[in-house]
Amino acid sequence: MLYSEKELKKRLQSGCALYYFYASDEALVRSAAAKALKVLNQDDPETTILDGPTPTVEEIVLAAGTISFFGGKRLVLMPLIRPSTYSDKDLQELCETLADTENAIFVMTSVIEEKFGKLRPGKREQKLIAACEGIGYCVQINKPGRSELQSMARSWAEDAGASFAPGSESALLDRCGEDQFLLQNEIAKLAALANYGIITQEMVQQLGTVTLDADTFEMVELVVSGRTDQAQKRLKTLLELQNDPIMIAGALIGNYLDLYRVLLGKRGRRSLADVAKDFGYGGKWSYRLGKTEKTASRFKRHQLEQCLCILQKLDLDLKSSKLDADLLLQKALCELSLAGRRAC
Repeated sequence: MLYSEKELKKRLQSGCALYYFYASDEALVRSAAAKALKVLNQDDPETTILDGPTPTVEEIVLAAGTISFFGGKRLVLMPLIRPSTYSDKDLQELCETLADTENAIFVMTSVIEEKFGKLRPGKREQKLIAACEGIGYCVQINKPGRSELQSMARSWAEDAGASFAPGSESALLDRCGEDQFLLQNEIAKLAALANYGIITQEMVQQLGTVTLDADTFEMVELVVSGRTDQAQKRLKTLLELQNDPIMIAGALIGNYLDLYRVLLGKRGRRSLADVAKDFGYGGKWSYRLGKTEKTASRFKRHQLEQCLCILQKLDLDLKSSKLDADLLLQKALCELSLAGRRAC
């Protein structure tokens, strides 16, 4: 079953005994659990939390068996439980305990691995899901798409007393990625910068935190378009922010590998979906590879191969050479700019 706030509200009103939320993103399950707890805490403000991926059956029985000070059912939270770490016997006992306990309400969350944009629960995870579906409200929460994230960003800005100028929320997603915790933190900072008024794209550029992948991809685009001086300025900013030179090089390598894979896929008449599947891209790969495809179209194969050789040498030099890491990175950007010219 997929998550629905309408259905959650209905289950909360009906007195459901168990709520199990699972997704590939911790932020999603944490948010859903918080909404459930907000309502449940109205009847019992005291919550017993069983931390850790594998709370024992004894701990669960003890927590559930404790009489609530407020006279109702005991509220037990089990965040980020990992069924795969239980033995078959212990998992069976866990499922039976959840089904047999009558004087407690359980709220549980799990993060499950995602492959090719879909959750792939293992056998033990499937067993717990099946058991919880028979007991209470057990739901999968899918990652929101880009348009949904933009809508959520606008809502978070309104909650903070601000609003986005047209296109600003999209610019923030470009810089921060899809991490909801990061987005909420950045929106809080941007709202303060805007004096709780309108958040502009200039403010996003000025203050917004950038994921290393996003910033290095911007560097690649600057290099490809011949604006190497601006790419060097972006590199200087990353270094001033104490980013590890080896990590910067690794992100650059990842971006150029994306370009190479997409270019070869296009030559072989393979779709972006095929490229994503062949090379194991998870999550929202379509936006990432879609941007990459536009940049890759400006290269020939031998140019990208030369760029990858430059980056391989950079990686080796950063890990073994006594030369200044900043200078090695600056030199590599210049060499990448020369390798990417059509005259090569």
